Amino acid sequence: MFNKHPLEYFLNEFKEGQFSANLTSKQKLSLLKILRKNRPACAIGEGPLGKIRGHDIELYLDVERPYPPMLRRPPYPELLESRKEIEKHINELLDMDVIRKTIIYKEGISHTNADCLSR
Repeated sequence: MFNKHPLEYFLNEFKEGQFSANLTSKQKLSLLKILRKNRPACAIGEGPLGKIRGHDIELYLDVERPYPPMLRRPPYPELLESRKEIEKHINELLDMDVIRKTIIYKEGISHTNADCLSR
């Protein structure tokens, strides 16, 4: 079945995912075996593990009065270090197709759903 080391084979199959640096090779292989065993929940057909298309979820945001506490908070600027970390996470979510760029509310600047929700 394997032409190369099993971990290398599975890592190739899971090439769009990332593992914690704290996991050993044995733990990574064990996790990949679980993902492969449960492929229908982690992939579509023989597509890459972890990148499911066509599985949409509906989110309901309550914007009626009384507003939820998170919507009552005024916008505030983030520290530069925090903003860089937030941008990193947003880019990771974009790369994994968890979120997508959806609106442009200032000409020439694209924003994500996460940007919209933070305002």
